[in-house]
Amino acid sequence: MTGQSDAEPAAGAVRVGRLSFEIFALARTHRAYAGELLRELGLYPGQELLLMQLLERDGQTQSELLAAVGLDHSTVSKALKRMQEAGLVHREPDENDRRATRVRLTDRGRAMREPIEAMWSELERVSAHALDERDIDAFVTAARAIRRAIVDRHASDGGDGPSPAGLS
Repeated sequence: MTGQSDAEPAAGAVRVGRLSFEIFALARTHRAYAGELLRELGLYPGQELLLMQLLERDGQTQSELLAAVGLDHSTVSKALKRMQEAGLVHREPDENDRRATRVRLTDRGRAMREPIEAMWSELERVSAHALDERDIDAFVTAARAIRRAIVDRHASDGGDGPSPAGLS
């Protein structure tokens, strides 16, 4: 683990961005631990999200996957290329729309269901270790409110500027 959870913000950041610093530090620490668990499965961060989507509904188009996981086009393209090289998925032109590409799991990709679910459970277990259900519910509510505020801000400014990653 990276130890990022004990990081303290610079004094100025505490005065003007205490909440934002904690969100950043939490996301960084959580992502680092998730990355460790994913490496044990031979996956890169984000690939598990694509696999989970395909395990729920195989044969989605690349555009559908983009919308479902909230990652940018280049990230998804790179992830799918790596996943194809690893024998987890194969891509083929859609039979009705040759511009669209369908992504299908291979047997090896389908076999990732249990390892990914176990990894996700471990990440949840460690993340929620010191929390009870009420704490978790309150955190989820607050996180959703923060995400919605950022999305609404982006929508209200006419969509100018960069779109928040994973939101829309």
